[in-house]
Amino acid sequence: MRKKPSATVRGFEFADDHRLRLLQGAEELFPALIEAMDAALSDIQFETYIFDFTGAGAAVAEALMRAAGRGVRTQLVVDGVGTGTLPSAWAERLQAAGVQYRVYSPLGPFGLLLPHRWRRLHRKLCVVDGCTVFCGGINVLDDFHDPNYGTLDAPRFDFAVQATGTLVGLASDTMDQLWWRMQAVRDARQRRLPEALQALRAASAAKHAAKLAEAADGAPPMRAALVLRDNVRNRSRIEQSYRRAIGAARHEVIIANAYFMPGGKLRRALVMAARRGVRVRLLLQGRYEYFMQYHAARPVYGALLEAGVEIYEYAPSFLHAKVAVIDANGDRPWATVGSSNLDPLSLLLAREANVVVEDAAFAIDLRQRLVHAMQHAGRRMDPARYAGRPLRQRVLDRVAFGLMRLALWITGNRY
Repeated sequence: MRKKPSATVRGFEFADDHRLRLLQGAEELFPALIEAMDAALSDIQFETYIFDFTGAGAAVAEALMRAAGRGVRTQLVVDGVGTGTLPSAWAERLQAAGVQYRVYSPLGPFGLLLPHRWRRLHRKLCVVDGCTVFCGGINVLDDFHDPNYGTLDAPRFDFAVQATGTLVGLASDTMDQLWWRMQAVRDARQRRLPEALQALRAASAAKHAAKLAEAADGAPPMRAALVLRDNVRNRSRIEQSYRRAIGAARHEVIIANAYFMPGGKLRRALVMAARRGVRVRLLLQGRYEYFMQYHAARPVYGALLEAGVEIYEYAPSFLHAKVAVIDANGDRPWATVGSSNLDPLSLLLAREANVVVEDAAFAIDLRQRLVHAMQHAGRRMDPARYAGRPLRQRVLDRVAFGLMRLALWITGNRY
């Protein structure tokens, strides 16, 4: 039932057969995710960086257990840093229900002292019955809860997409490959599901597609692709997709990114766009979360502000989005929603997944949400105030920036 992609464009496969739904925050994602899991007939593949069982996160775990309890093949992979060892009570419940789960790259006794442990599973993917995929930046984490800071006054700002179409097969295959690689099974034939399982997938395909078509309110199918980043064949696909889209921008670039420390090529693409008259706006993290991510980002702001790039800092809560929209109202609209930050950890070390969409309605929807956030929740950075920030802050910024570059040198990467 997987269709062959219609074309190869910009280094990855696009197809025109997709139905996509933009979801903002866990408040929109979790109900859609749970509904799909409760309707699953054959299998659920789930990968996430963080699986936190507080608040709304528990409801997702319950849905996984319900599916496994009625015989659905349910596989869960969590990251060894983002999640680590599952709480014993939940681990026992998941196992008793029949949920198969694995921890990607557990830290071991030396933790992050070993550079090869810096390569993490950061993508957030869920494929249900091989028919529908959820992809984005949203962890299994309650919008109003933070593991380090407790209860939040406002919801975390983040996005995901629900999709049917060609890209679902690619997502399923890459998750399947990782699952069996972790199992140390090399025979690709052993990864193929029985014919009975395929029949169940086919039986549920029309139902999943119909629901998304109804949500799209009769809109035509959309052109989209899944862009992956790994440490083998897809080392720079996500960054390249950003650079090419920015290089082709004619009117507007809007990027919302949680941890923003772009490399030289990406910074130059943004500067050149601004200098040729494109309005470039960045919505970035305004609240202190982690030392490295907060301070290492600041030294790159100067050249961007000097070129006319507008920088807004999100204030009400933690910004966790990894999205962008370019020329939404033009003749070549482009948008992306995914897990990849524009920093070295995401672009050089982690497994990431982004959906890229070339569709006006989708791009306009995302643009409206980002513009609203900038106007009502963002503080625009004043170039003069940035240049005159206190000496202590500038020192911390440079120290963090230097440590980040040292870490990259240790891993053998240039950025």
